[in-house]
Amino acid sequence: MSKRLPPPADRHHAPGLTLALLLGNQFTRGQIAAQQQEDQLAVLRQVLPATLYDNNPLAEALTVQDATLGAVEVYPARLAGQLTAIAFRVSTIGYGGAITQLIALDRDGRILGVRVLSHKETPGLADKIEVAKHDWITRFDGLSLGNPPLEQWKVKKDGGQFDQFAGATITPRAVVKGIVQALQFQVRHAVELAQHQEAKP
Repeated sequence: MSKRLPPPADRHHAPGLTLALLLGNQFTRGQIAAQQQEDQLAVLRQVLPATLYDNNPLAEALTVQDATLGAVEVYPARLAGQLTAIAFRVSTIGYGGAITQLIALDRDGRILGVRVLSHKETPGLADKIEVAKHDWITRFDGLSLGNPPLEQWKVKKDGGQFDQFAGATITPRAVVKGIVQALQFQVRHAVELAQHQEAKP
């Protein structure tokens, strides 16, 4: 049996229906994008104290090319136009795969906060790197590349000062390595970041 075409009135309204669906889809995507940015800002607030910035660090993100880490997306925190801190992500390899961290440093290189964004480490054993499950990750707050000395930036099993987890040394070792890489990244690019500050007062 042959298919019937819709009556003329229906065919006339079809373009209007298509436009409505298209606009609705664009609106939905806009809502999703807005929610994603709000989620990212919520994580950012965990490592960047609100008193340090009055801008939107995500909106002012810049990409810094680094010989060790590659392209790094940096989120600058500004207060009254002055750079007060930066936040960015670093990834290292743990026992189960990549461990991605968000790290915030003030302009003097002190750690403001560290959060693990994603990992595939063993549940119940190595997932203590998550702040929701243990306070271990908060013990880096206030430290810097010289405090403690560089040779102490290791887990205790390797001769450093940071605790490892029972039966799970690889995971905390990878986290500490990522934090050191972040601290060294800031040192390498201090001038570039300062120049960016002057370019965007």
